[in-house]
Amino acid sequence: MSGGEAKEAKDELDGSEAPFVSHLIELRDRLIRALIAVGIAFAVLFIWPSPSGLYDLLAAPLLSHLPPGTKLIATNVISPILVPLKITLMAAFMCALPVVLYQVWAFVAPGLYSHEKKLVLPLVISSTFLFLVGVAFCYFIVIPNMSRFIHAFAPTSITAAPDIEEYFGFVLTMFLVFGVTFEVPVAVVVLARIGIVSIAQLKKVRGFFVVGAFIVSAIVTPPDVISQLALAIPMILLYEIGIIGAQLFIKHTQAPDADAAKDKPAT
Repeated sequence: MSGGEAKEAKDELDGSEAPFVSHLIELRDRLIRALIAVGIAFAVLFIWPSPSGLYDLLAAPLLSHLPPGTKLIATNVISPILVPLKITLMAAFMCALPVVLYQVWAFVAPGLYSHEKKLVLPLVISSTFLFLVGVAFCYFIVIPNMSRFIHAFAPTSITAAPDIEEYFGFVLTMFLVFGVTFEVPVAVVVLARIGIVSIAQLKKVRGFFVVGAFIVSAIVTPPDVISQLALAIPMILLYEIGIIGAQLFIKHTQAPDADAAKDKPAT
């Protein structure tokens, strides 16, 4: 390589190092702010209602269908301390989720076009809302009815006393399953907006999605009819909502040049 070519390559690197480092610094700052938000939420929840109070709240749907006086058990020495702390951390993350997603949005927003910003911000808000709705649906509807169904068929000779770690793992899995399931409209909108599938294709595969929803619900939920229907039916309804939302988003988030090309008469 000649001296001129080496100097030119060095100049190009000098021009790219500063933006790259600044992006890393901004990413670090965004991550720190997100962690601070989670930490503040954790501290508040630790004071009130406290880790034990949060665990009692989480265990309430199950205990309400167990015989009076029944308590959950801890087979691990540190479980009575560790599990409530994990629940508090999970609750803190959910409380700070809007702040975390805002930091993600603020980091990527400068690199987006104006019509893309119209798409991303509503999706961030709607995905947060739908995830929390899915978790609430699981807590207030699915877990109580599932507990009632299971214990109604349990033999009377069995004393139900689940381990707190197993129960926490089960509930956390159910929360994630229903939270992610309620993101179906967002996934449909994104796939249609970026052009992977069209609205016509989404409508055409509607029947396959219905079958797939029941298959997924049978795999990821406990083997009871209530849990499976509680997952499959909302998934199907949310798919239809996603098709409607995709039509609206595609209409209102097109690039200006795409709108101009559409309005321009053919020559």
